[in-house]
Amino acid sequence: MSANLGDRLREIRKRRGLSQRELSGLSGVSLSLIRKLEQGERDATRLETARRLAQALKVPTTRLVVEHAEEAADRDEMNRWAPVHTALAASPSPDGLAEEPTYDGVRDALRAAVPLFAGDRFTELGTVLPPLLRDVEVLTEADPRGRRLRARLLELTGWLMTQTRQFDAAGTALERAMDDATDRAQAAAIVITRCWLLLRRGRLAEARALASHWADEVEPRMSRATPAELSTWGWLLLRLSAAAVRDNRPGEAEDALRLAKSAAVALGRECTPENDFLRAFGPVTVDLKRTENAMVAGRPDQVLSLAAAIPLDTLKPTSNNRNRHLLDVASAQAQLRQYAEAVDTFQKILTGSPQWLPNQRYARDILGRVVSRRRTLTPEMRMLADVVGLPM
Repeated sequence: MSANLGDRLREIRKRRGLSQRELSGLSGVSLSLIRKLEQGERDATRLETARRLAQALKVPTTRLVVEHAEEAADRDEMNRWAPVHTALAASPSPDGLAEEPTYDGVRDALRAAVPLFAGDRFTELGTVLPPLLRDVEVLTEADPRGRRLRARLLELTGWLMTQTRQFDAAGTALERAMDDATDRAQAAAIVITRCWLLLRRGRLAEARALASHWADEVEPRMSRATPAELSTWGWLLLRLSAAAVRDNRPGEAEDALRLAKSAAVALGRECTPENDFLRAFGPVTVDLKRTENAMVAGRPDQVLSLAAAIPLDTLKPTSNNRNRHLLDVASAQAQLRQYAEAVDTFQKILTGSPQWLPNQRYARDILGRVVSRRRTLTPEMRMLADVVGLPM
């Protein structure tokens, strides 16, 4: 968050002819927080709060904030993944290896690792990933065919590092993946994850520009588009919509979502092109993201209405799209004081993805809201508070 947030907030508020109290009433942000921000006593606030202020002031969120990153992983989490960080930075040689990696061997090892990524099996990935990164580096030095394998592995690693809030390592992996991309289709797939990283780092303008550029680049002819082309284009539009709604550009967000829906309709069903779980896409995926946009826009009633019509049983319990959607549902339930229902929703996520949930700052925020509003906690609430690392 820029140190000039308070100055910008005060200047725009005055240009709109609003008092601090009037801005508080329009935005739902407390008067005391607005005063602290304008006086420089607080130089940071949540992106959600900045978006509400921007919406009340009728300006893009990026007029108030230049960048607002999610909280990065703590030291313990960083240490846990230190071997992966080392492997990303290393320039290994075949010296000391029992045998040189082969193209077929590395390709098969990568295929075997993909289900670990798709299932959020972080413990196993911590063991498997460092030697696989080493082997693909050594292979690519000797065999040009290894470049495509390396791009794919680096894309997956960047996705994993983003998932676990190790944003610098994610940026390194995804930049290297782009350098290795062997064609436009592979590059566009990597861009989808890069846009997600930018969103999590609060770099909304960059995410919007990158997603918009690549969506234009890869827009297919609908009459002859392949499932892979429709999925890639659709996901770029979903990233554009996500950036736009967070930047208080609802019209742009809706336009991108409408185009993504057209790609989903052309597919006709949920599809995983080329068995790439990162590009699983279809009508349900678009509906999930429409619900997410409603949550970002502060419409918990609309979230629950939309969610009631989405057939989640078509998605795997380990689907990050499904679980992110369920967090939106839990957030809406908590805001509407449906605390028991919110806890039940958390239990569904925990059952399907026990290693995913503890890495979600969003989950911690939602559960913190539930805990703060309850005089007593049920055993389930206490257990979930421990799972997501809610501070005592």
